[in-house]
Amino acid sequence: MSCSIARLMIISRMMYFFSAIVYVFSAALIPSLAGAADYVGISQCVACHKAQTELWTGSHHDLAMQHATDKTVLADFNNTQFTYAGITSSFYKKNNNFMVRTDGPDGKLRDYEIKYVFGVTPLQQYLVELDNGHLQALTIAWDTRDKQDGGQRWFHLYPDEKITHKDELHWTRTNFNWNGMCAECHSTNLEKNYDSNADTFKTSWSEIDVSCEACHGPSSKHISWAKKEPGWESLNNNKGLDVSFDERKGIEWRLNTETGNAQRSSERTTEKEIQVCAQCHSRRSVISTEYSPGKPFLDHYMPRLLDEGMYFADGQIQDEVYVYGSFLQSKMYHAGVTCSDCHEPHSHQLRAEGNGVCLQCHAADKFDTPKHHHHKADSKGALCAECHMPPRNYMVVDPRHDHSFRIPRPDLSVQLGTPNACNQCHVDKDAAWSSAQVKQWYGTTSSGHQQFASAIDGARKGNPEAGRLLAEQINNMATPDIARASAISYLPRYLDQTNFEVIQRGLKDDDAMVRMASIGALEGLQPTLLVQLVFPLLDDPVRSVRIEAARVLAAVPTGQLKGEQLSIYNKAAGEYIDSQLANAERPESQLNLGNYYATIGAADKAEVAYKKAIELEDVFIPAYINLADLYRAQQKEVEANKVLRKAVKTVATSADANYALGLSLVRSKQADNAVEYLMKASELDDQNSRYVYVYAVALNSTGQQTQAIKVMQDAQNRFPEDRDILSALVAFHRDAGNDFAAQSYMNKLQKLR
Repeated sequence: MSCSIARLMIISRMMYFFSAIVYVFSAALIPSLAGAADYVGISQCVACHKAQTELWTGSHHDLAMQHATDKTVLADFNNTQFTYAGITSSFYKKNNNFMVRTDGPDGKLRDYEIKYVFGVTPLQQYLVELDNGHLQALTIAWDTRDKQDGGQRWFHLYPDEKITHKDELHWTRTNFNWNGMCAECHSTNLEKNYDSNADTFKTSWSEIDVSCEACHGPSSKHISWAKKEPGWESLNNNKGLDVSFDERKGIEWRLNTETGNAQRSSERTTEKEIQVCAQCHSRRSVISTEYSPGKPFLDHYMPRLLDEGMYFADGQIQDEVYVYGSFLQSKMYHAGVTCSDCHEPHSHQLRAEGNGVCLQCHAADKFDTPKHHHHKADSKGALCAECHMPPRNYMVVDPRHDHSFRIPRPDLSVQLGTPNACNQCHVDKDAAWSSAQVKQWYGTTSSGHQQFASAIDGARKGNPEAGRLLAEQINNMATPDIARASAISYLPRYLDQTNFEVIQRGLKDDDAMVRMASIGALEGLQPTLLVQLVFPLLDDPVRSVRIEAARVLAAVPTGQLKGEQLSIYNKAAGEYIDSQLANAERPESQLNLGNYYATIGAADKAEVAYKKAIELEDVFIPAYINLADLYRAQQKEVEANKVLRKAVKTVATSADANYALGLSLVRSKQADNAVEYLMKASELDDQNSRYVYVYAVALNSTGQQTQAIKVMQDAQNRFPEDRDILSALVAFHRDAGNDFAAQSYMNKLQKLR
């Protein structure tokens, strides 16, 4: 929980990026019209879909994962070495197998066989099988770019870190477990098959790569339809497939010569294609293991909102969030654009080179000209994507374009510190220069673009006026729904009657993400009101909404729910528990289960879940802290103290662990000992105003008044609008007889009110 922001971003990214071991089976199953369709494999598709197969062959989906062979391994295994964090890893071949000698789970050098290759360009990773079916991705990868571009070398995915076997980002740990973090999106019909009791995987797939049925769904009935087997007429609707990508069928994009922009000939009424792509091209958590193409995305996945560390305040990509959350913000999405309008769906290449893909819908004489982009033709600045889809590097060497298709806003960079496309190229200039250029060329930027940025930025910084700005954006239906949902998630910090009514309306919003965020915003409300407002959403048609309602309603005593009400709640609660068990191999899911059980008063089950989280990942500090809180609630402060001391011993650099131990010592009336840990917490996380505040209070309570004032004064300089810090300074100075100083801080406090 308490690491640097950069590390939190990395950890959070890894929690979503990877997914299981492979015991492969591959067979052409016998088509059947009875029951659910079966997966049959690409070999059954080729005869009728030769052109599509040729496009797919060699694509990133085709090469998403492969067995390690002389043909598929791109790296240099000719006795090469790479040194990182004091460990020299060696790459070589033995008996025609690809091998690596590197640090294992205990930090000791061991020899491992490379079983699979992962990806192809601009980098390739390598998978190693450990015990109990755990397949792990090495964090040393091969840069597949040309040598003149800096490639053809080994490199570490976290070059600015020094990751050892004790770190949560070590390749042998949960965050680099293929089974739970990446398999689902790199193979077809992936079944994780995790046994939580034994901590084993028996993961299987139909096909090792992302093949036809990964997008089109199981196809045995389609084969029956194609062969006109008995009963085939009943399959005519979708030709035997669960999903038919027909959203572009008969559609034209008609150019408006006045605006230079095209309009869809008829409105897009479904999101089938977008949701199928989103299953992998999104930052999301799995809430159901039963997904197959054609099923509703939000019934099986819970996407990230525009959370801090994930997206910049204006919605630009920051961490590795992929495409879906960005695209939902775009005018393209709202105009009816689908993924395959721009990308050929089988090769995944753009439908035209360079600006050609944009000029399908935007007039060249209006937009592909220096009059519009103000750069030399054929220069980087003349490329649509460089300005409207600025790329950001991930995994060191992999630039990915932001799919929010935004107008460059260097003025927001000046105001909020967000990045902008102009200064990505003009690194020798500042944002003010870029802003002036844009204003000179285009005049005042339209007020309709990224206006939610100020509200979200203000909320992140705790600005008093942010509550009003958030409400304005939530009520503005022109604001993208994902931004409205994100704004609602910040609203509890600014809860007054007006904003409470905004949240209430959000519970009935047409958008499921807005409803979900509104439920979360009511967490902690008194039980009677919580039942009144949230209970109806236990029957929501969308699973991700139902399970959020069940989680929040867990705080309601079961005695307040009777008869059918209790039955409805238990059904949704079961879905919530199942959503966490879908990721039972992850400590975060065990933590969530522990929190749920603790909330409903099932202390024994909560204890088991917290301990399981620690067993899965001994450096996962939140589990220690919540287990200690559970013991404290049971008046077992001694046990709580032991747990927290173990946490500090395991991860001495955790600010949260040190802070929690310090508070535990205070409760145990060991204030003098507590000061040491509270001080360390405030030093390890110097951006946390609460930590330094509590440290200063502890100093004051142990008679170190002068030092307490000094620490609190420094805190006030860094957090000038923190009311608790100002109030403490008023009290400290009054107690010390410094009436003038006390009054000056009181004046500052009153101005904030």
